Amino acid sequence: MGKRNSTVLFNSIAKIYGLFYEIQKRRFNQVIEIVKKELDIKQFKTVLDVGCGTGALCSVMNNMGISVTGVDPAEKMLNIAKDKPENKEIVFTQANILEGLPFEDKSFDASIASYVAHGMGKEERKLMYAEMKRVTRSKVIIYDYNENRSLVTTIIEWLEGGDYFNFIKHAESEMRECFSDVKAVHVDVRVTWYICEAED
Repeated sequence: MGKRNSTVLFNSIAKIYGLFYEIQKRRFNQVIEIVKKELDIKQFKTVLDVGCGTGALCSVMNNMGISVTGVDPAEKMLNIAKDKPENKEIVFTQANILEGLPFEDKSFDASIASYVAHGMGKEERKLMYAEMKRVTRSKVIIYDYNENRSLVTTIIEWLEGGDYFNFIKHAESEMRECFSDVKAVHVDVRVTWYICEAED
């Protein structure tokens, strides 16, 4: 799916996506607790959320005292995020990571992309990894699927026609082409935090 079509899709489903905001927040809190032994997100003062959608993960990190910036190409997703009273301290910016982000090099302690990578083609993922690395001082976190897929996910991703199947087979090896170190931490049977070292 092309960049423009993807943005159109996410703008069109923004209101439906917004219905899951509180559920997403609860899950993000659970996952952050699960990975705390491997990586405590609270150690970072500034975090960039790439593909932040309606801002659920941004909200969770903001509640932890982290200064959060969320970026997403879909304006209607961002509008929902901005309308949440608890998100007034969060900076939300409309931007497409594949076109470059409006931030200086090493602007953030960490950056995270949640369920973004699997929807991209391989070359797009490489661009995303490189851009996240550019703006990040310490850790780049790719929060996404692993090889243990469910039948429902298989059907949905096949219908969407994206690069999900290649991503789950080669996720870690692809990331190692960009990052000096990658650590996979399984947060669920089918989901992994790929913690990547931004420093060379």
